[in-house]
Amino acid sequence: MNRDQVSGTAKDIAGKAQQKVGEATGDLGQQVKGVGKQIEGKVQKGVGNVENAADNTADRADDRR
Repeated sequence: MNRDQVSGTAKDIAGKAQQKVGEATGDLGQQVKGVGKQIEGKVQKGVGNVENAADNTADRADDRR
């Protein structure tokens, strides 16, 4: 895993927690912020996945030379 994958996963988990706290307290603002953080985390993790795939592809291309 690369840094973006780890950070993205952490943001996603934090966002889920924030959303649940908002649900428990009836705070719609916290719920919305939590969902936003989850989306941000998923996007960042996706970027990390793309970077990882590109690195793996480059490594395989180097191995074929």
